[in-house]
Amino acid sequence: MPELITGLTAARVAGNLAEVRAEIEAACGRAGRDPAAVEILAAVKYVDVADLGVLAEAGITVVGENRAQELVRKAAAAPGFTWDFIGHLQSRKVRQVLPLVRLIHSVSSDSVIRELGRHAAPGTEVLVEVNISGEEGKSGVAPAALDDVVGRLCEEAGVRVGGLMTMPPLAAAPEDSRRWFAALAQLAGERDLPRLSMGTTQDFAVAVEEGATIVRIGTRLYR
Repeated sequence: MPELITGLTAARVAGNLAEVRAEIEAACGRAGRDPAAVEILAAVKYVDVADLGVLAEAGITVVGENRAQELVRKAAAAPGFTWDFIGHLQSRKVRQVLPLVRLIHSVSSDSVIRELGRHAAPGTEVLVEVNISGEEGKSGVAPAALDDVVGRLCEEAGVRVGGLMTMPPLAAAPEDSRRWFAALAQLAGERDLPRLSMGTTQDFAVAVEEGATIVRIGTRLYR
C-alpha cells in the first residue's frame, strides 16, 4: 500500500487546485459546458488526518474517503468538509457511514441495498456504481441490471438515486477511457440522473468533456 502523503502545504495544494480548475474550464469550453457544473472532489485516502486542515486552507471543500474506518476518523477531525464515500462499501459499514456523508458513490450490491433500506434516512442520496466495461471481478452493476437496481433502491431502500459512478479499465492514455465515460453518460441521460462521478487524476479532462459532474482527484492535488 502506498505511504501517506507528507509535506503538504496550502500554497502547493492551492496551486495544483487552480491548475485542475483551469483544465476543467478548458474541457468545458471544448464541450460547450458550464465549468460551474463540475465539482472537484479531493480523494484523501493517502492524506494524513493531520493535513486535512491544509486542504481546507487551500480552498478544498469536498473530500472523499475510500475506507469506512478512515472516514469515521477523518470526518470527526474535519467536520467542516462535505464528505463523500467513494470506495467499496461493505454492507456492515453502511450504518456507520450514512450519517457522515452527502453521497455514497459506490452502491452496487444486494447486501448494501438491504442495509440502506434498514438505516437510510428519508432523502438519502446515493450513486450507483456501474461496471461499464464489463471487467471480470470488478465492482459495479452491469448496465443491463441498472434499471432493476435503481428501482430497488427507490422502492425497497427508500433512497434517491442521484446518478452513476464508474471506474474505467486501466488505460495507457486518457483518450482510451472516453468511450466508457460516454457510455455512462448515455445511461444516466436515458434515466434523467443528473450526477456523473467519473474521471480521476489521469483522465478527468476527458471525463468532463463527456459530462462528468464530479471528478475525483487525488495525487494531482498533492504532488
